[in-house]
Order: sequence, then structure tokens, then C-alpha cells
Amino acid sequence: MPLHVKKGDKVQVISGKDKGKQGVILAAFPKESRVLVEGVNVVKKHSKPSQANPQGGIVSMEAPIHVSNVMPLDPKTGVPTRVGYKEVDGKKVRVAKSGEVLDK
Repeated sequence: MPLHVKKGDKVQVISGKDKGKQGVILAAFPKESRVLVEGVNVVKKHSKPSQANPQGGIVSMEAPIHVSNVMPLDPKTGVPTRVGYKEVDGKKVRVAKSGEVLDK
């Protein structure tokens, strides 16, 4: 199933414990319908000492959130917007409901 957001999009979280936070999508996982947003859904993870991290300890990292909980921001106004699809020059592009094209 295609997602309405993709890597590099600026999005706002619309529900959950991080509601209202904004960030950029770092990774998208279409098969699980989840996205990784910077600074959102930060969890603490215990890591064993390894070659890369000899000390080990507790590491804070982002966990994926469901794609239904994020909305892309309109490039013109900066408010969360729904996404439509249009054909421009023979290509299917994502369009904000204000009419602004989201794909470059």
C-alpha cells in the first residue's frame, strides 16, 4: 500500500503522546505502514557493550510510529494538510489540498 508521506517530508504528529510535534521523516516502512520521524517517539534502549560502544548503557533513539498518526505540512502555509494526487506532465504527484505540489 503506498504511503501519503515519504522520506524527507516535514510532518506533524496528529495523535498520540507526541501530538503536535513536527519533524522530518528519516525512514519509511511501507510494509508495516510505519515511519521514523526525528525527535518523535523517543525510546530508551539498553545496549550491551560492543566494539562500537565499549561502555554500553542506555541509548535514546526514535522508534517508528504509524503513518496514520502523521500529516505532511503544506509548503506554502506550514500547516498540516491532507494529500491528493494529480497527474502533472505524465507523472502522478502528491498535491496538498491547497493546490501546492508536494513532490519536486
